[in-house]
Amino acid sequence: MKRSLTTALAVAAAATSAHAGGVERSTQSVAILFEQGRYAELSFGTFSPDVSGTAPAALGGANSGDMTSTYNTYSLGYKMDMGERMDFAVIIDQPIGADVAYPTGTSYPLQGSTAKLTSSAITALLRYQFENNVSVYGGLRYQTVKGEVALSSGYTLATNNDSEVGYVVGLAWEKPEIAARVALTYNSSITHSLESVEVGSPTAGFDTEVPQSVNLEFQTGIAKDTLLFGSVRWQEWSAFVINPPLFDVVSGPPLVAYASDRVTYNLGVGRRFNDNWSGAITLGYEPSDGERTGNLGPTDGFKSIGLAATYTMDNVKITGGVRYVDIGDAVATLGPGVPFTDNSGVGVGIRVGYSF
Repeated sequence: MKRSLTTALAVAAAATSAHAGGVERSTQSVAILFEQGRYAELSFGTFSPDVSGTAPAALGGANSGDMTSTYNTYSLGYKMDMGERMDFAVIIDQPIGADVAYPTGTSYPLQGSTAKLTSSAITALLRYQFENNVSVYGGLRYQTVKGEVALSSGYTLATNNDSEVGYVVGLAWEKPEIAARVALTYNSSITHSLESVEVGSPTAGFDTEVPQSVNLEFQTGIAKDTLLFGSVRWQEWSAFVINPPLFDVVSGPPLVAYASDRVTYNLGVGRRFNDNWSGAITLGYEPSDGERTGNLGPTDGFKSIGLAATYTMDNVKITGGVRYVDIGDAVATLGPGVPFTDNSGVGVGIRVGYSF
């Protein structure tokens, strides 16, 4: 039961990642380390946001139209025992990403502007279990990022695929009798040195730091066949800056920057109905900071609610989830400021896990 219900949280929560601080698209959970025996899983999700703003009269008063695109995410995971006290896991996911496309055919100042950020990561983890229900774990993350931008002003940017290595360390405590577990994980920052081509010409390139984060994941049984579970995630988004050399000279402010760090909360309650079926409801919250945002990411915090169900049969468990996200209002930095309000998104996801 406990494995099925925490999987439900992971599937339902994944759909909010586009607006969970900065450009986050993976919560970098280590839950797979606590699966029993040999285990593999495949996850797929899609998120469809609707984000638009209306320029003030000084900028013509035009509506931007929906400047976000539907996007897909995936992850793969494999875990195996290495003796009585040692576990190994490898995870493939997409830590960060962005898909921005202001519609054309409007009078909005940024009409036709696009931006795309892609990434992939492979994380290898080892966990050692002590006799007192405490375990320690850690490993390495190999991460690749790439970006492209085309603004209505005529500015363009393209970077290479740059790969760098970071690390993960963590500590966990469990009490199996009540399905309790608390895991605290630190993910190091990873600095990428990107080669850049701006407005068609190679430039000096620039560094971008994918920021460090701390995850607290927890669960506990609260009644027969009922589990409370959730997570708290802090990420240092104030350290994430995209500031190409030519754009820096022409514009002054960075192309992308965030005024503050973010803390994201998820909480869920799950219930097993019978040997095959269980379900869960999840809530998510990220407070707004009230600061102006960049024009390529005009959102500020979110609230969400999700539903998930898991079907278990022999060694297979299939979890599906859906989540509605109330995307926080924001004011973009264009001119005197453009308010983006009444925005939302819907995400769905599925995860298939197999124990063998």
